[in-house]
Amino acid sequence: MLMFEAMEIGASLENSSRPRRVIATVILAGALAGAHLPAEAQQGAVISPSSRDLVALNWMEVQELVPSRLHTVLLPVGTLEAHGVIANGADILVPDSLAVRLAPDLEALIAPTLNYGVNTSLDEYPGTFGISEDLLRETATQVLRGLAETGFRNIVVLNGHGPNFAPLNAAARTVFRETDARVLVVNWWSVTPDITEEVFGTQGGHAGNNETAAVLALRPDLVHAERYEGSEQATPFSTGWQAWPFPSSIGLYAPGQGYPEFDREKAIRYFDLVVERLRSLASDVIGKWDASGR
Repeated sequence: MLMFEAMEIGASLENSSRPRRVIATVILAGALAGAHLPAEAQQGAVISPSSRDLVALNWMEVQELVPSRLHTVLLPVGTLEAHGVIANGADILVPDSLAVRLAPDLEALIAPTLNYGVNTSLDEYPGTFGISEDLLRETATQVLRGLAETGFRNIVVLNGHGPNFAPLNAAARTVFRETDARVLVVNWWSVTPDITEEVFGTQGGHAGNNETAAVLALRPDLVHAERYEGSEQATPFSTGWQAWPFPSSIGLYAPGQGYPEFDREKAIRYFDLVVERLRSLASDVIGKWDASGR
């Protein structure tokens, strides 16, 4: 998770005239697929997936489930980037874990994670690397389009890294306009600042209290508290200056606030609240899509 996010959500959701593709062969294929379902499926019995993970499903299972019974898919996206005293893969681990927690409640499947994103001012820190904005936008567009063509009506992109947002949002807008899919792109930390304030009493930061807590709740073995030397390892972000590379791998959203904490009980409480916030957000958006006939 890092730093300067594109603030264009509103612009990305402008009304547009989307082509509605009604293809006779799709209807025929659905009828033929139904003819090969087990008897209990043809009678309307609920078929539970053997796994929520698309990687683990057989193509015949996907055919039975999507879109007749499951309409939603979660796509985690992250990158490799230095994160203070937690793992470089924090931006991958957190959205991955959010997807696992959210999938049952949202009746969703989980697409394979996009593990490489757009890195910026921390590139010089060892183990930090990613891909270009153009490549992420094109890759995400093709993946989202593939999920739409698989039959998913709702695609929820769980983003773990700030500079990914603009290309992911552009890809979502393209696929929304070209297919019948509806796409929600979420920066998990951006929709939970009040939770950070509630649990820690301060704002958060890149590799700060909020992100460290998420990893501590999930994988305490990937949090190296013994390497934390205090406030000198952190630097507040500023709109008035930028350094290349950024002078610290811990960036604070506000001066004097957001330093890492290592209380696991507090961390678990924090992450549980984050999960509930994202569950509520996704459920609300999908419900309103349905109610408005979008």
